[in-house]
Amino acid sequence: MFSGLGPLVVEDVIDEGGLILVQARTPDGPAACPGCGVKSARVHGYHQRIVADVPLDGRAVVVQVRARRLVCSTLGCRNAFREQVPGVLERYQRRTARLTVQVRSVVRELAGRASIRLLAALPVRLSRHTAIRILLRIPLPRRSTPKALGVDDFALRRGQNYASVLIDAATHQRIDVLPDRKSDSLRAWLCEHPGVEVIVRDGSTAYAEGARRALPGVMQASDRWHLWNGLGRVIEKAVVAHSTCWAKAGPKRQQLTRETTTLQRWHDIPALLDQGVGLLDCSRRLGLALNTVKRYARVPQPDRLRRPPQYRACLVDPYRDHLRTRRADEPGVPVAHLFEELKALGYTGSLNLLHKYLNQGRLLSDRILSSSRRLTSPIMTRPADLPDQHRAHLDELLTVCPELTALAGLGHEFAQIMANRRGAEIDCWIKQVRAAGLIELEPFLTGVDQDHDAVVAGLTLPYSSGPIEGVNTKTKLIKRQMYGRAGFDLLRHRILLA
Repeated sequence: MFSGLGPLVVEDVIDEGGLILVQARTPDGPAACPGCGVKSARVHGYHQRIVADVPLDGRAVVVQVRARRLVCSTLGCRNAFREQVPGVLERYQRRTARLTVQVRSVVRELAGRASIRLLAALPVRLSRHTAIRILLRIPLPRRSTPKALGVDDFALRRGQNYASVLIDAATHQRIDVLPDRKSDSLRAWLCEHPGVEVIVRDGSTAYAEGARRALPGVMQASDRWHLWNGLGRVIEKAVVAHSTCWAKAGPKRQQLTRETTTLQRWHDIPALLDQGVGLLDCSRRLGLALNTVKRYARVPQPDRLRRPPQYRACLVDPYRDHLRTRRADEPGVPVAHLFEELKALGYTGSLNLLHKYLNQGRLLSDRILSSSRRLTSPIMTRPADLPDQHRAHLDELLTVCPELTALAGLGHEFAQIMANRRGAEIDCWIKQVRAAGLIELEPFLTGVDQDHDAVVAGLTLPYSSGPIEGVNTKTKLIKRQMYGRAGFDLLRHRILLA
């Protein structure tokens, strides 16, 4: 029951109801002086220490220890010293060593207020300030400088202050946390910790500059996920730019009011500009924002402004088969009659929703009603992973637009380069993109050219920023537990202890 107090001599155990009192003393015999190490058994006096021990049967345990004050026999050393009991009692502590271990485990996970609420149920009594002090006294693990270093930023205050976290890209262990994401901070850290050979990062120019200034010959690797995400964004822009082509494969529909307004604006704005009216005056006359006028003025053709409708699932979808059957049997059936029939079947929508559903042509075809994002996702998905219906629909849409066909092939080729780590083939892929004339991908190609060596290394080496993104996700949980009221030192301590 009291095996953790083995080095002490337990003299009595008193049950006081909600409290168990243990009376003990230190064993007889010589003890080593903490100054010179010479053992002494000459007793100068006694003093009593009262410490808390681990709870027993849901009740608090208090240990009263009578300790000796011994006289040191070495000339020039201290006159007297208090004997310590290593492993049981630590200097200046009011808890036993084993209780301190349990308290550290709790405050390590929950920090201040949450930890004292949990400890109170054990029961162990301490304040939130004591819990924070115990947490900050936990020694941080000492880790050697890794050969492959991963670096990424996270928000201290979203949109305002950011910090950087460093991990071992090979073992995924946390190495350090920097108070900002500036290049000078990373450069200083790298200069103080030599031995880094590879730095895994995202497309941040600050990290790239800091690594280049500290270690000019270090290999930098751009993260594959960020490259794939950047490619996905430009592919979506390319899909939007060619929406007038692939939207023709969808169901026939009436021109919507917003499209009529878009075409009218496109005719009005160039007409005013041709008359010598300035952009600002044009925006005032038409009641439009200046940026809207600029956007219309840059577009050479009105079709580039048209976007296909983005349909969402609605209450009419479950009754599509019934509506088709009724329209096939009786083409002239009034919509009001169809509305009453659907209500009898359980339809809870409105008559206007049914009118809109029929007028948009959503009843006429089994095609998947596409949007730019819905089309981008299949283009960037492995063909073997697509359902048959989605694959057939994608082939139909790509057939009407040769540019999108080339875009899909280039996207799949980049995926193969990334999956098989064939970074040396990226130059050939860039030539194919430029030969295809897809100008929407030019910003992505410019970024790849500017960070060429890091992109090749990122597509070749096995390291990635995935583990460090996991650390950032756990950091968000720590920040929510702290409610933004704690300082950077405590946050850094908890991140490195996690």
